[in-house]
Amino acid sequence: MPDEFSGKTALVTGASRGIGAATAIALARRGVARVLVHYNRHREGALETLAQVRAAGADGAALGADLATLAGIESLLAQLPEIDILINNAGSLVRRARLLEFTPQLYDEVMTLNVRSAWAITQAVAPAMIRKGGGIVVNLSSIAARNGGGPGATVYAAAKAAVVAITKGLAKELAPQGIRVNAVSPGTVDNDFHREFSTRQTLDIVLAATPAGRLGTNDDIAGVIVFLCSDAARYLHGQTIEVNGGVLAP
Repeated sequence: MPDEFSGKTALVTGASRGIGAATAIALARRGVARVLVHYNRHREGALETLAQVRAAGADGAALGADLATLAGIESLLAQLPEIDILINNAGSLVRRARLLEFTPQLYDEVMTLNVRSAWAITQAVAPAMIRKGGGIVVNLSSIAARNGGGPGATVYAAAKAAVVAITKGLAKELAPQGIRVNAVSPGTVDNDFHREFSTRQTLDIVLAATPAGRLGTNDDIAGVIVFLCSDAARYLHGQTIEVNGGVLAP
């Protein structure tokens, strides 16, 4: 329905580039009234996303905060109005590190960014959703949650598996209040994330094993996220949608 997002406010974390930026713009194009674009270091990218959000007819704002720290999470929460649609997209490997070189500080950073921030932001916005009798939460997991990740990505994979478990638990808890909680699990997307953390050779190997014959795009993932926000997904609760071009097909 063309007006299903009318009057809604959405927050997309990690929206200065990649899947987050594509999702923020897609939500604006679908009629979300206000899109809040969170970013950490890449302010220029966030402002570009915001410009495209506004060009699509939505209001919006760029909110800066480092979600890999507890202080940064609190900083973002202090800036938030009431949220109707929450996309917990912010996340990163931070850096590849194998078991014997993985520091406690790096462990905390990966877990805080990928898991704790999603939990804390959801906890903060849920009371208003409950009061209104409805809301949408979409979390971002990863194919790494299913396969353990590549070399040096074990803790990242574990964090994304935790996101899946949190999605299921919160879906059961919040469904009676009219709040739908689901997740999207991207496969390998040819974007800035993999340009930073993967080699072209690795991506070519993944491509060769992908039945769809191509790597994913930011828009591929954004489209599924927007679907989960829509009335078409009104009876979906606690699901993690795998979007990987058939890599995990039985």
